[in-house]
Amino acid sequence: MEQSQRTAPDPQRPGPISLPLGLLKTARPRQWVKNVLVVAAPAAAGELFTRQTAVQLVIVFCLFTAAAAAVYLINDARDAEADRAHPDKCRRPVAAGQVPVPVAYAVGGLLAVLAPAAAAFLCTPMTSALLTGYVGMQLAYCISLKHVLVVDLVVVTTGFLMRAMIGGVALDIPLSRWFLITTGFGALFMVSAKRYSEAIRMAPEKLGATRALLTEYTTGYLRFVWQLAAGVAVLAYCLWAMEEGGTGLLPWRQLSMVAFILAILRYAVFADRGTAGAPEDVVLRDKPLALIAVVWMGMYGLAVADL
Repeated sequence: MEQSQRTAPDPQRPGPISLPLGLLKTARPRQWVKNVLVVAAPAAAGELFTRQTAVQLVIVFCLFTAAAAAVYLINDARDAEADRAHPDKCRRPVAAGQVPVPVAYAVGGLLAVLAPAAAAFLCTPMTSALLTGYVGMQLAYCISLKHVLVVDLVVVTTGFLMRAMIGGVALDIPLSRWFLITTGFGALFMVSAKRYSEAIRMAPEKLGATRALLTEYTTGYLRFVWQLAAGVAVLAYCLWAMEEGGTGLLPWRQLSMVAFILAILRYAVFADRGTAGAPEDVVLRDKPLALIAVVWMGMYGLAVADL
């Protein structure tokens, strides 16, 4: 009789090459794009183009990547049994047996300790404290906070905000209130838009298989959250742009508002359609949105440089 149901692959014995590759895959290289946000604060302050800044940001990028990898390893080790019963997650290296659960815990725990320790030595104590807070918060999310309504959205949003803050913290650059508000609510907009897209695209009986809380949220509530977040992000950015005028050739700060609002409106199209997946995928997939982002970055750079 032919087996009708999909089964998880049998655990594999890790080899000398498959184990390192499995660890690398578990560290989610595709997600490393998010860590480019470490340049956000230095770029906003116009302190991006010095050798010392570049070296420091490379270090911070690597440390944040290591901290995030620690969370992924520990999360996959903890969820190995459940992942083996999932049709897609069963291919993850830990669930498939390519990376033994004890090894995943050990490497994840080591990275979780070494990343903040290295930050204290190579950067500043505040950088180390921020990384420690990030690791602790993300592990708490993996264990229990992802099952708490609203708190799960806040934790994921805060992870993006910490990425944007850490470059400024490492370089002792003051973080303005407008930067924090715009970045925080911009992140909440993308996170809630992704949740909304997942909720409206999946059949009701399958919602809990990907994210348990999707069965608890209503699409109306998630729509309200991403619309509210988009509005606050736009308002905060406009208040920053109108706060003072530059002495450059054109009022680049004010002109950049147009590109910023267009980018939010374009992204909202995908959110409304239910196709707003990972933020990096949305931007790279849609050429008009990518072009608007490039124009905005150009205007923003001219505003910061006061040209």
